[in-house]
Amino acid sequence: MRVWLLVIMTVSLFGGFDAKLTIEKKADQRARVAVVDGSLPTEASRKIHAIFVADLKISGHFLADETYLSGEYGGNMVDPALRSQAYVIKYQYTQENGTNTLLVKVLRAANSKQIVEGRYAVSNPAKYPFLVHKAVSEINAQLKFAPIDWINRYVVFARYTGRKQSEILLADYTFHYVKTIIHGGLNLFPHWGDPAQKSLYYTAYVEGRPTLYRLDLRTGKRTVMTSSTGMIVCSDVKPDGEKLLLTMAPDGQSDIYEYDIATAKATRLTTFSGIDVNGVYADNGKAMVFVSNRLGYPNVFKRDFTSGTVTQVVFHGKNNNSVDAFGDTVVYSAREGRGVFNLYTAHTDGSSGRPLTSSGVNQFPRFSPDGNTILYIKRSYDGNAVGYLGLKTNQSLLFPLGDRKIQSLDW
Repeated sequence: MRVWLLVIMTVSLFGGFDAKLTIEKKADQRARVAVVDGSLPTEASRKIHAIFVADLKISGHFLADETYLSGEYGGNMVDPALRSQAYVIKYQYTQENGTNTLLVKVLRAANSKQIVEGRYAVSNPAKYPFLVHKAVSEINAQLKFAPIDWINRYVVFARYTGRKQSEILLADYTFHYVKTIIHGGLNLFPHWGDPAQKSLYYTAYVEGRPTLYRLDLRTGKRTVMTSSTGMIVCSDVKPDGEKLLLTMAPDGQSDIYEYDIATAKATRLTTFSGIDVNGVYADNGKAMVFVSNRLGYPNVFKRDFTSGTVTQVVFHGKNNNSVDAFGDTVVYSAREGRGVFNLYTAHTDGSSGRPLTSSGVNQFPRFSPDGNTILYIKRSYDGNAVGYLGLKTNQSLLFPLGDRKIQSLDW
């Protein structure tokens, strides 16, 4: 089985570089904001400041001052030096009696008027990034900007730990919070099982046989769904949660199957003599897009569920080995020369979209649940990172990653 078509998402990630923020939206279209740390200065409170800045910037609605500022949380006085800002956010982070609390208030810089106030708490200190994400998403909503609720979600990913060993982890979108949830053996291809992120599917090897599991994150219960010789990968879950798209190779040749959870029956959707993988529901569940080598190289195609017709979707690049879909829009990675992969959007009717990146190796794109943001892995001469692209705001943000190989990810 060729490596490029195992829905492969393996990439070497090397940390230790300063990921840069790319701002394309005009500054005067965003609200200027400064963030003031009103806590006793600690390493954690400084990290919180950095996360505030990142959340505000990636929203596309704020022009955040990156300067670390400290001051008193009590009172609503605004430093005269900050009067040029539209807003000032003050926060105070405390850790007492097993509870980690973040107090936040937003002041209008011109007149020191308080317009938003909130309190956020969590018992697990490692989850402090989510306190900031929740605060910023609610501030954003209070100020009547378009929702950015995706920043509250978990990213699930698999990474290699050794020969035939890998683990599955949860992270916040900035990767400041990371927790291992599955380890021991070879655990691959995690995919969220529902929009609320209460369950996930993944592949593990049981006595050498690829087996698909469902993990309930609330109870920790694992359920065997099905297994197959050769390979088995869950590449997508139908919006209603009742069916899965699986890549399997029971006869040594990979094809895409639709698995009905209620009946435990898998229906074969592709019968091409070559390689078909990575099926993703598209056109609001009426079709799927997938990767196939039926042109002699990896490209993106669509299969209509009603007619069974297969049509080519992407007409750019000669190696398009990763794809995701939201409604009638797809995002894909295209090779454009030696060592260069860029991301593009297109439409399921075959019409072109627009370029999203222009340099480096950009792969494994994933739409946010609202379809407005793209998560992807970026490799470049500067280093390697997880990246985010706002399709409406034109904001992009990169976070450096560790030195282990990420095998796949979803959010």
